[in-house]
Amino acid sequence: MRKKTIRDLDPAGKCVFVRVDFNVPLREGSVADDRRVRAALPTLNHLLAAGARLVCASHLGRPGGQPVPELTLRPVADRLSRCLDRPVSFATRSVGPEARRAVGGLSPGDVLLLENVRFEKGEKSNDVQLALEFASLADAYVNDAFGAAHRAHASTEALARQLRPAVAGLLMEKEVVSLSRLLDTPRRPYVAVLGGAKIAGKIDLIENLLGRVDSLVVGGAMAHTFLHARGVEVGQSRVDEERLDLARRLLRTAEERGVNLTLPVDHVTARSLDATDTEITDGVAIPADRLGGDIGPRTVERFIEVVSGAGTVLWNGPLGAFEHEPFARGTRELAGAIRASSAYTVVGGGDSAAALHQFDLEDGFDHISTGGGACLQFLSGRPLPGLDALDNAEA
Repeated sequence: MRKKTIRDLDPAGKCVFVRVDFNVPLREGSVADDRRVRAALPTLNHLLAAGARLVCASHLGRPGGQPVPELTLRPVADRLSRCLDRPVSFATRSVGPEARRAVGGLSPGDVLLLENVRFEKGEKSNDVQLALEFASLADAYVNDAFGAAHRAHASTEALARQLRPAVAGLLMEKEVVSLSRLLDTPRRPYVAVLGGAKIAGKIDLIENLLGRVDSLVVGGAMAHTFLHARGVEVGQSRVDEERLDLARRLLRTAEERGVNLTLPVDHVTARSLDATDTEITDGVAIPADRLGGDIGPRTVERFIEVVSGAGTVLWNGPLGAFEHEPFARGTRELAGAIRASSAYTVVGGGDSAAALHQFDLEDGFDHISTGGGACLQFLSGRPLPGLDALDNAEA
């Protein structure tokens, strides 16, 4: 960790602006999943115990720079209050007179949650003037929103350059330290398991991993593009036609670098993802009138064999349409095998974490990242603007 953290901060009596990631699902006006809220508690409790006044800020959804009632953070303030076991006040704007009045009324140990920062037009454009308005509310800045660290936005990047000190929270530190082990000192053999739908969002990750891993296991809809690039018929399965040449190049690169790239050898198929008439293919090809919804049983065995002997495992992306029970087995069984292994295990990506939550398998992994896009960007070797803008630790 080459950045200062809240351990380097003396927050007693100070007003601390804490950028958190409370981009949580809402259902009927309540928080449906509070994992991201609970992930911020160590940082918030550390600052409160030291006598700070806290101004918390987050985005929620994509309101387009204007107020959207369905995306208000007010329900999150209620959930945060229960998690902290203390009152949390709420400001209906993140800047302006009301925000300043709310901050002015805080005493040491008080917590204020500002309204959705993306209701402000300058947030996503990284507007310096908006950052200066945020900065006027506090004496110090803490970024604990790893899930938004890959965005150069006013509350994540510009603000860190306008308000000093600017340090990392405990969650940010944990993410960076845990993920850095995959880049710097992975225990061998190092296996990466990649799933999900698209190659497009993972090109940089795959290219970076091919220079680091010993084995690459590919499942999910993404595997259909690789199989089709090899000339395999995949029926009605989703294929990224524009990236078939890229898939061929990545296959060649894996071979040249001696990376064991493992693809499915059978599939659970149906006529649609909503159908229940599933069939398992005899081989790797998928019939013309069917699509692949999950990896098949022989593929499950093969994938488990690869991860069982690993020293380090990175898993990013489900191996099938796990939200539909007929296509959940591959993701569930491989997740269980990774969890049971003796390897250092890291799960990255929102869909993977959601699958673990659905299968009640969250305990037992060394690290489950709270940021899908940020995790991918970090492991791809690309900078995170929200992290880079923070104060450097002393050498």
